[in-house]
Amino acid sequence: MDSDFHWRDQWEAVLWIVAGFLALYFLPAGERLDRAVTESVQLARWYTREHVLLCLVPAFFIAGAISVLVRQESVIKLLGPQAKKYIAYPVAAVTGTILAVCSCTVLPLFAGIRQRGAGLGPAIAFLYSGPAINLLAIILTARVLGMELGVARAIFAVVFSVVIGLAMAALFRERPDSGAAPLVVGEGRDDPPVSHTLVHLLALIAILVFANWSEGGDTGGIWHLIFLIKWWLTGAAALVLGWGMVRWYGHKLRTVALLACSVIALAVVFPRHPEVAFAAATVGLSIRLARSTGLSAAWFGASWGFARQMLPLLLIGVLVSGFLLGRPGHEGLVPSTWIAGVVGGNSLFANFFAAIAGAFMYFATLTEVPIVQGLVGSGMGKGPALALLLAGPALSLPSMIVIAGVIGVKRTVVYTGLVVAFATLSGLVFGSF
Repeated sequence: MDSDFHWRDQWEAVLWIVAGFLALYFLPAGERLDRAVTESVQLARWYTREHVLLCLVPAFFIAGAISVLVRQESVIKLLGPQAKKYIAYPVAAVTGTILAVCSCTVLPLFAGIRQRGAGLGPAIAFLYSGPAINLLAIILTARVLGMELGVARAIFAVVFSVVIGLAMAALFRERPDSGAAPLVVGEGRDDPPVSHTLVHLLALIAILVFANWSEGGDTGGIWHLIFLIKWWLTGAAALVLGWGMVRWYGHKLRTVALLACSVIALAVVFPRHPEVAFAAATVGLSIRLARSTGLSAAWFGASWGFARQMLPLLLIGVLVSGFLLGRPGHEGLVPSTWIAGVVGGNSLFANFFAAIAGAFMYFATLTEVPIVQGLVGSGMGKGPALALLLAGPALSLPSMIVIAGVIGVKRTVVYTGLVVAFATLSGLVFGSF
């Protein structure tokens, strides 16, 4: 009796079985594996508490507003594949700089402008500049790690945002309409005036920026003052948003006023936990928009679409990142001594390893500075320190997974490679001086 089994048809299954066997056979079971699992859960817990509500949720609403309220022809004119480069790239870099968000929070905004027709190059410049060119982080870098490292970080980050965007545009040429998605529900109606959209978006951006304003270790000056009154500023931006919803988008005054009074009451009852009032405002706004019609309903639908697409991928990425590398200040499966031991001096390998490690780790805004400070104290060279500062905030394993869902795996691999390569080169140049 002839057999129907053919090895050439089963090689993929054999490889998976062998790989699974070897992984389990050499699995470092014991305290380190237990710690890695704990770090994975702890990082996901920390990320959920610190970033989902205050960072990602406002970012989803901003991305939804961009995809519904912003005129597609305006985005294409400023940031499209055929836009003038001397306009598109500075606009993308400056816009990302103003937001000053982490590598995950910038993703919905990146997807939003991409959906409205932004070219790949300007969109990538925006994607890099948001987390990398954080003014407060650069100031903190200069104060903690030295003026020369702070200045180098600022200069290289600004240049990289444009150079990497130009490189991506050159490598993956697009048709003029290739970045735009089909029009979403609600766009058959008249577009709102530009002034209305601008106020709406600025209010949302102000909520995102002020709700996440960090003290930054400074005890004086304008930065600290803003930190002390950040929730008052957030509330003021929310009132502007509510006023616009009533004045321009047809929401009833008594409904918005009731929501505002409820949020204020929660802020008074829980003064030490402003996130409670923030969560109530988010839920109330979502219910109000979901039960609306027209542009408001389309805004919520687009925001929900971004959240449904990205949140599961981000969670998976955070869990894997925590398992392998742990939280800042804690070890995962990979010992931190391995990392500290190979980033001394200014060799090519030291800079490359620092850039790779930074690209896969997750850094919340401003946390990269004390981490690099600790590594420098353990013998890390100044060149690798700069390489990590340029690659770390701009990339992370969770963000790579989501970026691949927006622009494809091939483009994501190339983008990651460009960030790592330029970070490595900058470390070598800086370290040699």
